Amino acid sequence: MQSISPETIYRGNSAWEKSLPQITKLTKSPLILGRGIQTNNLRNNILNDLKNQKLNVNSANLQFDCCYEDISRVKNIISNNNNDCVIAAGGGKVLDSGKYIAESLNIPCITVPLSASTCAGWTALSNIYTKDGQFIKDVALGSCPKILVFDHKFIQTAPSRTLASGIADALAKWYESSITSSKIDDGLVQHAIQISRVLRDQLLIDGGKAFKGQFENNPSWQNTVEACGLTAGLVGGIGGEKCRTAAAHAIHNAITQIITPNKFLHGEIVGVGLLLQLRLEEMKNNNKLADQSIKQLFVLMKELNLPTTIGQLGINVFENNNLEKIADFTCRDKSEIHFLPFEINKWDIIEVISNFEQQKIKT
Repeated sequence: MQSISPETIYRGNSAWEKSLPQITKLTKSPLILGRGIQTNNLRNNILNDLKNQKLNVNSANLQFDCCYEDISRVKNIISNNNNDCVIAAGGGKVLDSGKYIAESLNIPCITVPLSASTCAGWTALSNIYTKDGQFIKDVALGSCPKILVFDHKFIQTAPSRTLASGIADALAKWYESSITSSKIDDGLVQHAIQISRVLRDQLLIDGGKAFKGQFENNPSWQNTVEACGLTAGLVGGIGGEKCRTAAAHAIHNAITQIITPNKFLHGEIVGVGLLLQLRLEEMKNNNKLADQSIKQLFVLMKELNLPTTIGQLGINVFENNNLEKIADFTCRDKSEIHFLPFEINKWDIIEVISNFEQQKIKT
């Protein structure tokens, strides 16, 4: 079985208003799941709109990331209130939590992304973390969300940092899937890879304009946010598990094991992992184009104010055994690093990160 997309998608400036008639058919007692105080006003507006539709609405907020502690607590709230649907409104961790909770309770999930930081509003996948933000595993879900509401007015309220993060995460679709799946003789997988190539090209062209420009009458902004929030999800939907993540996400998952005072967004860490993946391809797979790709990405990442080294993520890899911790987790048995078409061991990771952080690798 392959879950390709949400059953219904609403997008554009009035997507939320247009979705209300269908939402009221799907649910009579929804729970709105959110998290941050920055999006509290938006969630209150959503709640009031649903109350005006004569729905019995409850709300709950995550205290941490998409973690088992929060998941268990919210499931109890839903059971006590007899909610018949989860409406997850927020960033990737909120959307992943909502999808996971809804599936475990066998009720529908509606995703309402409040930023373009990930494609989590689309996918049949939830990433599980500890309450401190350390990656544990990803969980394949039985279906994509029932309804995805991608309202541009909501996305416009998000900090520009979230858009930059979404661009880095979406760019990884091409660089990871093209190397893990290029030899798979499956038409849908090949189609997914080609979509991810067009996605990459669009982000390289429009990403900087979207980040620096205005929302209104700006096709670059509209194209970019939908590329990050929708098209990136479509790539995974069509490609399925064969259109895999690789080193960029494996390194992301390892970096999250190091607890830092300042939290970084998913795509910000993936972007650093992407630069390191390309260097691994050059070092271990004789990829002659990797250096050019790094230079191209580096220009865009600087334009987007994205971190380009692990040090800029607040981690000194040369203290507290951090380098070995990252290398060990990156190369653990079930890591995505092993989807690469060449062998990688912890010493390769240690070498490439050491060189990168010491700027022996010129960008």
